[in-house]
Amino acid sequence: MPIPHADGPRLQRRLGVFDAVLIGLGAMIGAGIFTAPRPAAGAAGSGLLIGLAVAAVVAYCNATSSARLAACYPTSGGTYVYGRERLGEFWGYLAGWGFVVGKTASCAAMALTVGSYVWPQRPQVVAVAAVLILTAISFRGVQKSALLNRVIVTVVLMVLAGVVIAAITSPAADADRLRIGADTSIYGILQSAGLLFFAFAGYARIATLGEEVRDPARTIPRAVPLALAITLLVYTAVTIAVLAVLGASGLSSAVAPLADTMQAAGFPAGVPVVRIAAVVAALGALLALLLGVSRTAFAMARDRHLPPALAVIHSRFDVPHRAIIIVGLVVAALAATVDLRGAIGFSSFGVLAYYAIANIAASTLTPAEGRPARIVPVLGTLGCLILGVALPAESIVTGVFALALGAAAYGIRRALGARR
Repeated sequence: MPIPHADGPRLQRRLGVFDAVLIGLGAMIGAGIFTAPRPAAGAAGSGLLIGLAVAAVVAYCNATSSARLAACYPTSGGTYVYGRERLGEFWGYLAGWGFVVGKTASCAAMALTVGSYVWPQRPQVVAVAAVLILTAISFRGVQKSALLNRVIVTVVLMVLAGVVIAAITSPAADADRLRIGADTSIYGILQSAGLLFFAFAGYARIATLGEEVRDPARTIPRAVPLALAITLLVYTAVTIAVLAVLGASGLSSAVAPLADTMQAAGFPAGVPVVRIAAVVAALGALLALLLGVSRTAFAMARDRHLPPALAVIHSRFDVPHRAIIIVGLVVAALAATVDLRGAIGFSSFGVLAYYAIANIAASTLTPAEGRPARIVPVLGTLGCLILGVALPAESIVTGVFALALGAAAYGIRRALGARR
């Protein structure tokens, strides 16, 4: 029997399969493809493609579990709701907490990516401005956000196709650079998969917007695997193209990998186009992330795990405007202070914890509820745990501290409530 939760305002269902897929693509084929391959290549060396495959398998399991759960629980909050309903209030809370803190770091990373491409000398200034502008756009409603997302995804896909074509047809491309050499290890491959997972995790935006999707039992299970499949094809093509031109060592030391690929491939005129696309992609990913984090914060506030004042829907724009504003301000503050690489690692740890809970919750579904094959949630859970402990040490330490802080806050809240 579902665990009761607080009643509250509900969001309108406006999004179909097409928009849901594009929101997922906007989050996954966002700045991740422009930023994550560099640290991942530094970890895996010539084994980068194997790391990409591992990340894709874990992402597939997570996506399948999430889609089945979202069809059963079509409401805002994603795994925060699934964990609560299937495993208990604490696990739902911990999933929601991991998502909010991890994806808030992702928002900061996307904003800093914009800043580094627009104004390298003062990236924080641009990052903060980008957050505030997109927060204002999110405030105007999910349909306007989805419309902007369509434009962004279209532009980025066109530019990425140009990069792939330019790279594979260039005399600088060498298939020998794709071979696995002695510069890789199992640990390095797993660490690269954990870092690349940062770029795959955007399909959660579809689930966290479940309350705004039309016919969620049909739409979400279709949109999630479709968005993930398209993303995997794009990432594989781009990674092969970049490796063929730069090699693993060149990729790991590149300041702007895709722009450097165009330069090395003999297409310098394409460099500014790629830089502009990186900014556009980062803005698209940031927009999708702000939507997802604000909806999870809204759901947690509705259940009084965050201040109930955040569980309010604007009478005109039909959005959780207080949650949007608070999330935007927190992200702006982080963007002014954090480091890009650290933000990626911390985000990966928080989101892997979130999906571990999602897979465990999916394993409790019955066949009548659409339970996936048992191997899917088992492999997904193990994959999340393994990739989490393979991340850089500083990411693990800060991630464990953040989860412990959230668990402590939950315990204090319960203890105070018991005394009343």
